[in-house]
Amino acid sequence: MASKTSLEDAVSELMDSPGGELLSSVRIHLRKRAFALFGLFLAGLIAGFPIAKSIIKWIIDEQRLDEFDVNVIVTSPVEFIMLQIQLSASFGLFLAFGFLMIEASLKGVKHPVVKARVAELDIKAPRPSMALILSVFSSLGLAVLGIFYAWELLTPMLLEYLSNDAQEAGLSTQWKLGAYVGFVLNLAIASAIGFQAPVVTMLALRVGMVDPKTITTYRKHIWFSSFVLGAMFSPPDPLSLFLVALPIILLFEISLIIDRILPKR
Repeated sequence: MASKTSLEDAVSELMDSPGGELLSSVRIHLRKRAFALFGLFLAGLIAGFPIAKSIIKWIIDEQRLDEFDVNVIVTSPVEFIMLQIQLSASFGLFLAFGFLMIEASLKGVKHPVVKARVAELDIKAPRPSMALILSVFSSLGLAVLGIFYAWELLTPMLLEYLSNDAQEAGLSTQWKLGAYVGFVLNLAIASAIGFQAPVVTMLALRVGMVDPKTITTYRKHIWFSSFVLGAMFSPPDPLSLFLVALPIILLFEISLIIDRILPKR
């Protein structure tokens, strides 16, 4: 009984603290916004359904598949519809989560607990600057560049490699619809995320989160993390792993060179 009482006292003390008050506010806000978030998810699901259909048709372009002697098949009558639902549901979740994050950021800085902490630390509220705008546009541009790399170079090269490998073994190359679309989308997502390496590295260096010497010391670990990312999203073969990880490593090294060239401010 004593341990139970002490645990309850500890939880009560935690909830009465500034962090507990902030957590309680988040919980209450989520309850109030539950209907709105569900509405956004539903709107994204409905709006994303025709978009998902167009994306799938674009990915399984016949001319592109014939070029690499690849056949995409469906194993059930509802596979195409279920794939559309999965993609459109992802779009709905992204829409709801994005709205939640933006609203939380805008209202979070106005919360009394946050204001009190900022006043205690004597921190000035940051304002949008040219560096911030440049970072956002650079991130979007690199994401588009990563998707372009995956679609125009990475996917065709891997399809040709995998098809030739199967044909040498006397096998025909047939992909399930869900597996093929997932293969292409995973490569695109991995490339879009991996191509953020320069932005993340430059921001970490410029705002003083890490020291250049620290990054240089842990360079091998960063390279290894790039290969881990490639292994997570690419097919289980060395070529795919290398083609996903190599651009990330190159962009990371380029960002280090740029940081040395640009003047510190």
